[in-house]
This record gives sequence, structure tokens and C-alpha cells, in this order.
Amino acid sequence: MGVKQALRAIDAFPRAEEHLLQKTKFGAFVSVVGLLIMATLFLHELSYYLNIYTVHQMAVDLRRGENLPIHINMTFPSLPCDVLSVDAIDMSGKHEVDLDTNIWKLRLNSDGHITGTEYLSDLVEKEHEAHKHDVHKEHHEDSDKIHLQGIDEESENMIKKVKQALAAGEGCRVYGVIDVQRVAGNFHLSIHGLNIFVAQMIFEGSTHVNVSHIIHDLSFGPKYPGIHNPLDGTSRILRGASGTFKYYIKVVPTEYRYISKEVLPTNQFSVTEYFSPIHEFERSWPAVYFLYDLSPITVTIREERRSFLHFITRLCAVLGGTFALTGMLDGWMFKFLEAVTKKNSRTIVR
Repeated sequence: MGVKQALRAIDAFPRAEEHLLQKTKFGAFVSVVGLLIMATLFLHELSYYLNIYTVHQMAVDLRRGENLPIHINMTFPSLPCDVLSVDAIDMSGKHEVDLDTNIWKLRLNSDGHITGTEYLSDLVEKEHEAHKHDVHKEHHEDSDKIHLQGIDEESENMIKKVKQALAAGEGCRVYGVIDVQRVAGNFHLSIHGLNIFVAQMIFEGSTHVNVSHIIHDLSFGPKYPGIHNPLDGTSRILRGASGTFKYYIKVVPTEYRYISKEVLPTNQFSVTEYFSPIHEFERSWPAVYFLYDLSPITVTIREERRSFLHFITRLCAVLGGTFALTGMLDGWMFKFLEAVTKKNSRTIVR
């Protein structure tokens, strides 16, 4: 036996001569359906192969000495920008009232349209200096004397301005970035930057301070694909008595590793909230607090793509399976039709 004959002997795909093959309409129909199914499965497998998926891993957070960026974008529809301030306190006792960050305030009219812009840090510094000065005077003078002498012409003008803004339904939008130390702490938006007597003359009591707010965006770092910040789009509108909102946030350090090997350090978080109503004659003033703590666990999210061999294996399986199934279906149908035809022929002969 020659080499060629030996090779032919192990041929797993023998071919019959053309005149021995019988083509049928049903066979053509099955072939077209099979081709459509295989084309659909091929596109599905190709999409599955090209699609990038993510793998999550957890480990102990070893980062130290880094700052925590807090991106805020909020609207206070019932508080003018002149009375709104931002304060930050961390667990180490650091209390920042003149935040070395880019924080901006947009004045809004009653329809929510922008009417002006202010840079916040200078205003906060000025307000807190006035507040400290008047608190110091409180220990040396009685309340009536402070009302007469502690409020200067500038404060009187501010009171008139704020009352006019409140009457016109003016609001404020605060946005920017706060850089804080990577330790537990809180930041809050309130009227705490005002002199307490100025605040009393403007609002005539803490129960009249409406801290209704809309959180357009709150995040602790840059965004990555698929991130969900649970406070985005949150709206808390007060209809009755005012109060203090507290959001308890657990920040989870996160690294997002793109398939291009680029690494994006950021943070994701979970949150619970609590509202405490303010009652008349209470000394505290309404505010919106964000109290955050950091998780000791860091999450690494890594983009990956399936291997080409995995793609070829799945492709062969689905295409081969479809081809075999359509072949079997065609064979069964051919035999069934042949049997029915023969039976009818015998009946006619009889």
C-alpha cells in the first residue's frame, strides 16, 4: 500500500460522486436556516470575545499620607449664597474654615437660573472672622448692647440684602473640590459662618432656616466606568419645620485598572442618612452634614478580555454543533419523506 493510499484510508471526510448526491427543497431550506443560525451565533460569540469584563479583588489598604478629594455639586433652592458657607473638620482635630480649594457659588433666582457667581473661600474667611469677633464680645457685653454695637453698617447692609434675596426666592448652587486629609471627618454646608445675631435678625429663629437641597454630584475621586454614586440626584425638600440632615458615608478606596494598564486611583462609597428636626428655641442651627469614614479594605477593579483560544473553542463548538444538528434534521426529514412516499406508492399499486 502506497503513501497516498494510506492517507486516503484515514480520510474522515469521504466524498461521494456528484451523480450519487440527491438535493431536495427541504435540504435547501434547512441549509439556509442553518447558515442564518451560524451567522447569528458567530456575531454573538465575536461580541462576547470583544466585550471587556471586570474582575474585583480586595486587599488591605496600605496607602498613607494622601489627600482625599471631595467633589461636590449641590443646590440650595431656599438659601441665598451670602449666608451659605462650607466647613470641614477631621478626626485629628483640624478645623478648616478657609478651605484651600476651588469652591464656587452660583446665585440662582426663583426659577433656578444663574444670576451671579462668587468664590467661596474669601467669603467664608470673612464670615468666620466676624463670627469669632462677636462671640468674643459676647463674654464681655450683654445681649442688648451687642445688638446695638456689634452689628455695624456693613452687617446691616448684608441683612437687608439677604432679606431681599429671601423675599425674591433666591437660591444658591455650590460646586467644586474640597481636599481633606485621608482620615475620618466631616464637612457641612450651613449658615454657621454668620454672626449668630446677624443670623437671628435675618431668619428670626433657627426653625425658619430652610436647608432643602439637591445633590447633583458627590464623589470622592474621579469616576470610572460603571461607578454608581448613591447620592447623585438626591433631592430633599422641606415642606414643614426645618432640621439637620446627616449623611453617614463609608468611603472604600478603589483602584481601577484599564486594559491598557493605566491605573486610576479613586474611591467609591455607601451611605445612610438621618434627619433631625429643629424645634423652636433650640440653640443649634440647621445644616447638611456629610460624615465620612474610610474602609481599611481597598478594592481593585481590573479590566480583562477573554483569550483568543477561548473564542476559537466556543466558535468551533457552536458552529460545529449547529452544522451537525441541521445535518441530522435534514437526514431525519429525508428518511421520513422517503418512507411516506414508498408507502403511498405501494397503496397505489395494490
